[in-house]
Amino acid sequence: MISHFRRWICGLAALFLLIPAHAAPPQQNTKLVVAIIIDQFRYDYMTRFDASYQDGLRRLHDAGAFFTDAHQAHYPTVTAAGHAAFLTGSIPAIDGIIGNEWFDRQTGKMVTSVSDDATKLVGGNGGTGSSPRRLIGSTLGDEIKIAGPADSTVIGISLKDRAAILPAGHAAKAAYWFEQESGQFVSSTYYMPDLPAWVQAFNKSDAANRYAAAKWTPMDAGPAAQPFRILPAKLGKPYYDEMTRSPYGNEMLEAFAEQALKEEHLGQHSGTDVLTVSFSSNDLLGHQVGPDAPEVRDMCLRTDRVLGQLLRAVETEAGAGNYVMVLTSDHGVAPIPEELIKRGMPAGRFSGGEVSRTVETSFNEKYGVAKWVLANAESLYFDHELLRAKHIALADAEETAADAVRKLPYIFRVYTSTQLEHENLAGDPIGNLMQRGYYRERAGDLFIVQKPYWIASKDGTTHGTPFSYDTHVPVIFYGRGIRAGRYDENIRVADIAPTLAALLGVNTPSGSVGRVLPVIEK
Repeated sequence: MISHFRRWICGLAALFLLIPAHAAPPQQNTKLVVAIIIDQFRYDYMTRFDASYQDGLRRLHDAGAFFTDAHQAHYPTVTAAGHAAFLTGSIPAIDGIIGNEWFDRQTGKMVTSVSDDATKLVGGNGGTGSSPRRLIGSTLGDEIKIAGPADSTVIGISLKDRAAILPAGHAAKAAYWFEQESGQFVSSTYYMPDLPAWVQAFNKSDAANRYAAAKWTPMDAGPAAQPFRILPAKLGKPYYDEMTRSPYGNEMLEAFAEQALKEEHLGQHSGTDVLTVSFSSNDLLGHQVGPDAPEVRDMCLRTDRVLGQLLRAVETEAGAGNYVMVLTSDHGVAPIPEELIKRGMPAGRFSGGEVSRTVETSFNEKYGVAKWVLANAESLYFDHELLRAKHIALADAEETAADAVRKLPYIFRVYTSTQLEHENLAGDPIGNLMQRGYYRERAGDLFIVQKPYWIASKDGTTHGTPFSYDTHVPVIFYGRGIRAGRYDENIRVADIAPTLAALLGVNTPSGSVGRVLPVIEK
């Protein structure tokens, strides 16, 4: 009897050993990806103000995978290109987003990265809408939609249309952005015929109007502190412009994000959902005052608090441990040139118009008087039809223009389209970034890099160069499946998308040039 029992036990044990590992109940999937960009958030905002962060940024920094040497690895470092790279893992040379706007030779007019005459604005004051149709290739959200359950939901939100649309991708359920003229969140017929009831209710609420006549004072100063600025008391475009350039713009956007989480049941579907949130107020303020202004420090501290609020909302809706969050920025910003000069640094301002006039003069002297330059948008666009009519080779015209522009005292490098398309510039770090931003069908003919800390604006400051003050941004992964720690290796923002794809087990976006970062728990 005992022998028979032993044989029975041994047989049962062998049977269990034969059961394949995948027969065990599968782990619950990551229910939600929250992808955050803080527009114009330089890396050093994480270090300079570190001691004052107490909420969202503190939590992400201390409990997340924090990269200290992450860069945008393309030219130009502008909003559209950075937002496109974020969740495509791509570069302008592949995804086609070569700037915020460019000259379209087919129509003979300027277009934006998301302008789309085939769509209409939904909500607000109406007019032409926007879409992701100019974006070439897929995003992380697109790949989730392609392979995942039908109920996976992707939504992008921002104050800017391009910042809401480009990270969300082609297959998103919706993208929403804020229209300053009407003071409302709007969308496009690309996504829907009418705004959902919850968006209409938000627009009718006091969310955008509650800051009228508000006094923005330093959050860690005493009650007697003087305000940085006082918002207009009268509603209208001037008020909405000022509100979105203050921390209240981020507060309003975060409230909208909370509503999206709740009303769209994000993190509660059978597949993985994606919410992309781009906080634009940091950029709108930063252009005015520069990175060293006290308002920027206060904006960062208030962004820390807003992110904490968003984190708590995500955990309420999706559940703690069911989501992954990634945070980065689309670009940095140059300091105010006048402030740098005071500190003994070479810096200054120049006029983009002077560059165009220099090219026109060189052509007039060599080829005869005519209107040679059609547009100046990150690069100069020459009139190709005119060149052909006068039997002038484009490459010769490019070299003529380049030679003239190189003589300007504030110019660092000049590249031609012929050079970027045909030469191997791998040994030239700046040239390599320029080539990564060159997309033949949309690019101009002459690409100009000014010397460090020289900017083409009459006041305030800007970004767009291949220098580190514009490329160096924070990257933080946090949440489910992420191995926390400080990572000092050099990485690219384009590495974010393939890393998230590997974490989720979906295909890498089609144009990705990034790599999987070592932050995924084994």
